[in-house]
Amino acid sequence: MRIAFFGTPAFAVPSLEALIKGGEHIVVVVTQPDRPRGRGQKVIHSLVKATAIKNKIPVLQPNRAKDQDFHESLTLHSPDLGVVVAYGQILPETILRLPPKGIINVHASLLPQYRGPAPIQRAVMAGENNTGITMIRLIREMDAGPILSQATYPISDDENSEDLEQALSLLGAKLLLSTVRSIAAGRTQEQPQDHSLATFAPLITKEDGRINWRDDALTLHNLVRGLLPRPRAFTCLGGTRLLVLRTSVELSSSATGKPGQILAASGDKLQVCCGQRTVLAIHEIQPEGKRVLPIRAFLAGHPINTGMFFERTK
Repeated sequence: MRIAFFGTPAFAVPSLEALIKGGEHIVVVVTQPDRPRGRGQKVIHSLVKATAIKNKIPVLQPNRAKDQDFHESLTLHSPDLGVVVAYGQILPETILRLPPKGIINVHASLLPQYRGPAPIQRAVMAGENNTGITMIRLIREMDAGPILSQATYPISDDENSEDLEQALSLLGAKLLLSTVRSIAAGRTQEQPQDHSLATFAPLITKEDGRINWRDDALTLHNLVRGLLPRPRAFTCLGGTRLLVLRTSVELSSSATGKPGQILAASGDKLQVCCGQRTVLAIHEIQPEGKRVLPIRAFLAGHPINTGMFFERTK
């Protein structure tokens, strides 16, 4: 089949590489326009574009997927099938109808759970034990198309969103290749989603990272690992904004302090009282605008006394 591949970030690269190495015929790669990135705001290619160039595959970068000139350019490549992996734009009906075999999508959740733009982060934040990859056929309603195949992945207690994204990108690549081959052979069987079971994974904002010390320690631990590497969980102490990067739950503890109160602050130990008399241990922290510090180094440069409070939620 002639395949049009839509994708932009690192998550999409293993899928594109799997199709190329598997001998599939990628006639065009569609990715987001080049944009300034990093502190120097240097304009660089997306990782998907770099992979396409390396493999001598034509690239299209429309500002808007609904533009007529993009539709005309894509039509010239005559794709039989479209594949979407974290492209970053909603495809209009005209594009969805263009390939005779439709357009399929690699979604990083076990649909109908966690429809939306942030399924990986939201699953970790919710403390889910399992997630996975779902291959669906795209329709106009977001992430609501029929299921072509699924694969499950167990989430470990300390796995963060960055780790999970890398694991799911590889799982997604494997499932995509087998699904594409099933479509080519006419062996796929579509299963409608049970829309009554659907949950939504809204876009992550910086405010999602604000730690509410009245939440229990496990909820906050899940928040911290769910928001790594970005935008990261944060709290304040003495007017200084602190990014909290690595934590654990003190399961054997029963705190006598109040939420946000520091119970221990010496050596490698920084323990904070949370809701329901639980205790969160902080292992890595980053004062905003400065480098990441293990707790011993942080405490050496930031004297903290037990009994002090991190930002108290009103």
